[in-house]
Parts: sequence; C-alpha cells; structure tokens
Amino acid sequence: MTHNPELTPKFHPELTPPLEELEAQERRLVFRQFTYEDAWALGCLLVETARERQAPVAIDIHRAGQQLFHAALPGSAPDNDAWINRKRRVVERYGCASYLVGARFRARGTTFEESSRLDADEFAAHGGSFPVTVEGVGVVGSVTVSGLPQLQDHRFVVEALEQFLGRGD
Repeated sequence: MTHNPELTPKFHPELTPPLEELEAQERRLVFRQFTYEDAWALGCLLVETARERQAPVAIDIHRAGQQLFHAALPGSAPDNDAWINRKRRVVERYGCASYLVGARFRARGTTFEESSRLDADEFAAHGGSFPVTVEGVGVVGSVTVSGLPQLQDHRFVVEALEQFLGRGD
C-alpha cells in the first residue's frame, strides 16, 4: 500500500482532548485478564454498537501478535484494514493509543509523519487503536477501529472499553 496524504483523515486541533485526558484513559482502562472470550465479547460489543449507529467501520482485536477478532461492517472498505494495521503497529511500537502518540507529537509542534522516522505506509498515529493493557503485565494487544474520522474512531473504542470494563465516567 502506498501512503496517499490526500486520504489522511483531517486533524482538527480545536477538538483534541488534552494529553492528560488521553493519558488518564489509558490508566483507567485496564483489564484484570484478557482471554479469547474477552476478545470475542468486546468485539461483539463493538459490532453491536457500530450496527446501532450504522457506523461504516472495520474492527480488529489483537493479542500477542495474533488476530483474535475481526469484523467489517457495511460501508467499510479494504482501505480500513490497511489503516487498522498501520494504527495497530503504532500501539505495538509505543505501547499507547495511536491517537495519544499523534497528540504527543503535535504538542511538541511537529507531526508523527515528520518526526517519527517511521514509514507512513506502515505506521499511522491516527485515532482508533487502543492498547489492551492487563494489570501487572502491561500492554498485551490492541483493539482498533477504522472508518470514522480519527477522533471519532478513538472515542468509539474508548466508549466500548469503558462499557466493557464497567469504568465509564
């Protein structure tokens, strides 16, 4: 896949949550364990919510390098799978949400694409991939959504994790 900057989701700085809020989400949304059954149940929750909202998304859950769940809903496209892979690689590399990684670069007055020295065809610090963190273990995987504007992708995943973990604000 060749990265086309024209297809990059637009970033709106006035809508970006503060870094402290994004970091607090990661501290709060932690699993006691993360099993195959948890991946299935979380994936089904994401699909059910997306269907209710008629959201044209693809959904992916990985743990330890293995894809445990994947779904593509009406309106999604193969390009969403490519975005999922690129955003997931950011979580795997940095150990935190893809949106938070991008926000940290922007807070320093630059962009991920300009300053990370990583191939934009392989990595995208855009919203939608969130780490699966297990208490006492650390990051073991990721849950990723693609198909909405990047902040909406991020919020969609966070909302599902809050509901799943019973820790919503």
